[in-house]
Amino acid sequence: MTDTACGPHAEEATRVLGFDCADVSSVVSLRWPWELTNWTMPLLELLVIGGVVFALVHAVRRYRNGDPVNLALWCASLVYLFVIEPPLYFPEWFGLDELYGFIFAHNRFTAGFMADRLPLYIVAFYPMISQLAYELVRSLGIFRWRGALAGSVAVALACQVFYEIFDHVGPQLKWWTWNDDNHIVNHPAMASVPLTSMLLFASVSMGAMTYLVVRLTATPAADGRPRRGWDLGLRVLLAGVLTPVAMVIANVPSSLFGGATPDGTARAWILGIELALIWLAGGWIIVSHLRDPGRGPGEPPSAFARYYPVIYLGAMAVFWAAALPQYLAAQYLGAQDGITRDGTPTGSGPYVVACFLGAGLLVALLHRRARTHRTDPAGV
Repeated sequence: MTDTACGPHAEEATRVLGFDCADVSSVVSLRWPWELTNWTMPLLELLVIGGVVFALVHAVRRYRNGDPVNLALWCASLVYLFVIEPPLYFPEWFGLDELYGFIFAHNRFTAGFMADRLPLYIVAFYPMISQLAYELVRSLGIFRWRGALAGSVAVALACQVFYEIFDHVGPQLKWWTWNDDNHIVNHPAMASVPLTSMLLFASVSMGAMTYLVVRLTATPAADGRPRRGWDLGLRVLLAGVLTPVAMVIANVPSSLFGGATPDGTARAWILGIELALIWLAGGWIIVSHLRDPGRGPGEPPSAFARYYPVIYLGAMAVFWAAALPQYLAAQYLGAQDGITRDGTPTGSGPYVVACFLGAGLLVALLHRRARTHRTDPAGV
């Protein structure tokens, strides 16, 4: 199952997206927003890149006020990105083509790198989503009163509900496409989204990275001051590099039923159970914390925590509204179940509704808390 940078599987995938993978720049490419496949793509870039800048401003403010965790998590997300993404985009470069095969291809966005396999907005997405989930959970006081492990499990759930709203609409709107012939990585799946993506990338990675960052950077240095400089930088690097190890560990149970002839049913059950455990454990931590009469106060919600999750959910609701007519036609009127007339696969509507409800509940809880606190005037 060996593919070059533009092998047969890549050619087929990019043809679905509307371009030829042989006709791309190998390093960086730029194009006008109105040249993209559809109107949702430049808006998605604006949402994510604007969000990551907002998150960075917030992280720097907290760093200046003595808390390096936000900035460390922002930077660790990029370290993790550059460790995990190149082998997935170009497995043949790393001798992993027989192990993983060709997995997926992104569409051409305004700015892209690595033969358009890595759009700029994807680089921004990792630190944006990690900050969004961490800030929601931190503001509820879970890290302060329940500790790093409980807080990180809650972050894994928060990432799941916000990430999967995006993950299930992307293939239909041609933001990217999965290689459906890849049964090593992309199956089993929930509708168009591989369960490994839902579990490992949307939850395990972010929860593990948050735990590592908090444990490695939240405690003061030997002199009692917040960690800074090389000490902080090396700890950020370590957290980003170790995060994929947690993903490998979480994938061990399902990988026992992989190999040349994978047992899709067994893998689906195992991945589904692990995913359900994240919902149950994360939900229990959040609910039990908020219902505990002896809990202490939460953190004053920052401007980023109060505004950006609402903006994100509003934009995703717009994208889903745009996708809904073809989604409904593909699900209930199409000759091919789950495939739109444009030939793109749909996500799982019921699961996305659950994620919207979960994300909306977290935002509502945050704003309920915000009414009982006076927000820090510095926005930290």
